[in-house]
Amino acid sequence: MAMQIGSGSEDGEEALNNTINTTPLVDVMLVLLIIFLITVPVITQTIKLDLPKEQNIPLMTKPENITIAIDRDGDMFWGVERLPDIETLVARLKVESIREPQPEVHIRGDLEVRYEAVGRVVVACQRAGIFKVGFITEPPATGG
Repeated sequence: MAMQIGSGSEDGEEALNNTINTTPLVDVMLVLLIIFLITVPVITQTIKLDLPKEQNIPLMTKPENITIAIDRDGDMFWGVERLPDIETLVARLKVESIREPQPEVHIRGDLEVRYEAVGRVVVACQRAGIFKVGFITEPPATGG
């Protein structure tokens, strides 16, 4: 009488199971997928709004702005009208300074003009009571 020890079959050893059990992996992935599907709509909820559209306009002079140009000789121009002296400029700026809202003064100075001429226009704006004075320049060249 023979006694069999072990779990082997009569014709040899039982074949080893060398495959990975993917059932737990699939279970975990399905649970994560469900969690993401539930939480993503909660995170991305926003209030429906009609937002304004922006337009980038480099230079749009408003009609109420005053443009004063100074050429290379120091002559002053209100728009395209030449001003004879600084006192005429001050008188016209005083009339404009009492308007509501007060207009802005934009100074366009020639590249070759002396700073003294531009400074006189700035002082004239101060004497007339103009609060906003700006300088118009050319944008830098963007070349390659």
